[in-house]
Amino acid sequence: MESNEVLDKLPRHLLSLIIDQPYTSYTAQDHAVWRYIMRQNVRYLPGVAHPSYLQGLKQTGISIDRIPEMYGMNRILKEIGWAAVAVDGFIPPAAFMEFQAYNVLVIAADIRPVDQVLYTPAPDIIHEAAGHAPIIADEEYSAYLRDFGRAGTRAFSSAYDNKMYEAIRHLSILKADPYTTFDSIEKAEAELDYLSKLQEAPSEMALLRNLHWWTVEYGLIGSLENPKIYGAGLLSSIGESYNCLKTKVKKLPYSLDARNYAFDITTQQPQLFVTPDFQHLNTVLEQYLDTMAFRQGGSDGLKKALGSDTTCTVVYSSGLQVSGKLVKIHNDNNQPVYLNFDGPSMLSHNYKNLEGHGISNHRTGFGSPLGKIKDINSIETMSRGELAANGIVEGRELTIEYISGVQVKGRLDKITSFNGQNLLFSFQNCSVQFNGIQLFKPEWGVYDMAVGEKIISAFAGPADPDAYELQYPAPAEKTHHIQYTSKTLELHSLYANVRSVRETGRNNDELFNIWQTLKMNYSDEWLLPLEIAEELIKNKDNTGIPEGIICYLNLLAGKNEELQKLIEDGMLLFTHH
Repeated sequence: MESNEVLDKLPRHLLSLIIDQPYTSYTAQDHAVWRYIMRQNVRYLPGVAHPSYLQGLKQTGISIDRIPEMYGMNRILKEIGWAAVAVDGFIPPAAFMEFQAYNVLVIAADIRPVDQVLYTPAPDIIHEAAGHAPIIADEEYSAYLRDFGRAGTRAFSSAYDNKMYEAIRHLSILKADPYTTFDSIEKAEAELDYLSKLQEAPSEMALLRNLHWWTVEYGLIGSLENPKIYGAGLLSSIGESYNCLKTKVKKLPYSLDARNYAFDITTQQPQLFVTPDFQHLNTVLEQYLDTMAFRQGGSDGLKKALGSDTTCTVVYSSGLQVSGKLVKIHNDNNQPVYLNFDGPSMLSHNYKNLEGHGISNHRTGFGSPLGKIKDINSIETMSRGELAANGIVEGRELTIEYISGVQVKGRLDKITSFNGQNLLFSFQNCSVQFNGIQLFKPEWGVYDMAVGEKIISAFAGPADPDAYELQYPAPAEKTHHIQYTSKTLELHSLYANVRSVRETGRNNDELFNIWQTLKMNYSDEWLLPLEIAEELIKNKDNTGIPEGIICYLNLLAGKNEELQKLIEDGMLLFTHH
């Protein structure tokens, strides 16, 4: 991987998702698909896209003529403070957001097959490199992407989200493979439809992904009457970029309400949201952030952490951060008074692991009270002298009783503080009880009691990912490596020959031979005949063959509406020479 200053800052746990771009695996037909779509974009988008799109194409070093080598793109992307990495299809949403938070563009390495030129349900290099990359050259929009990514790293997901992700990834992999059977796709669609109808309350991440979809992927900008395109899903879909501006697609003003609109990746969207400008995107994002557990904390934040059923972090009002899997919240009068974490747990401050309190020290879990202590004002900011005046001295046996009834009794061994904030009391020979239940026994070893009356924040993932040894394992199901038939491989060689003629300026004789082979063996082929006709017309061929190809293409266009649009749009490119 060709690195740059941006990539060098990526945390280790994201690196397992990065793959080498399989550049030599792209066929000549793949490059032709890229060229067709990019030329259509350059032809059509100037009138309907945000003005920064075409300028961004130049700034990000994206070729119109052939699939870009993304790590070569990095030499140019670094000039605008971004980088690109290749991944295998859909990656977990939290990881996608975290890459974005580090100004790294995640590019699915595959490219859509020729029968999905107008729209593809799977992420591909056209969507990512030609859709996302150009628009990030706009500084205001780039800042929004980064801020959105940071929000995504904190958002709680649910077990249901994970099931939906796996189902969507599976379906997209099947649909991107032209040799997948109809029955396999139908079965995968039924599984996704079944999950979709379970109607579980959406998690923070699910709502955030809705906002991401209706802005970053499918956003419009300007007025409701005359919007422009800036969403990557629209910019990279020559079918939907055309259809989305029609009146049949409802246009709604973008607001926080967009989080309540779910989406279907397998079809074109029935409504889209229009933001007046990029600044408004951040306004709505801030409104959503105010609803999230990492800003709210409290009982609701703890409930989200508990419901996530995975590693999370809760932050005490002292500043102590506890990371692990929250498995139980003990309550008194509906207020949380004691928290239990199971499995590897870690204590941190300012997102750095406290020495002696990593996952090796808390291998089996962590538990601690919160709330007010009887007869003592807040101990969070007390000096050592003030603590001593209240009988809290290192080396002394003491009993700390909370108003909730939680009782901690043992010998205070150590007080851990940072910048005047008391974070942790560590006890030897300690017992902890609540409502007759023994929560900690002396024989279990050192008891570390978190200091803090309230939970002021809760968010997904560990506070210090490296110290926690966080990992994102690469998805188990890989995108399919397509095994082409001998006939298809021959077609690819014909594409390569046409490209060679175009690039070397050789005479037309070889194009005539290729056209004859196409007529005999590939009667449904539309893209290569377009390329041949264009090249012959450019070379001022007067044999009548270009006219014959155009007649053939017009007959082919009558088969269905999609082919008609592809062919007619392809012919429009002839006038650009």
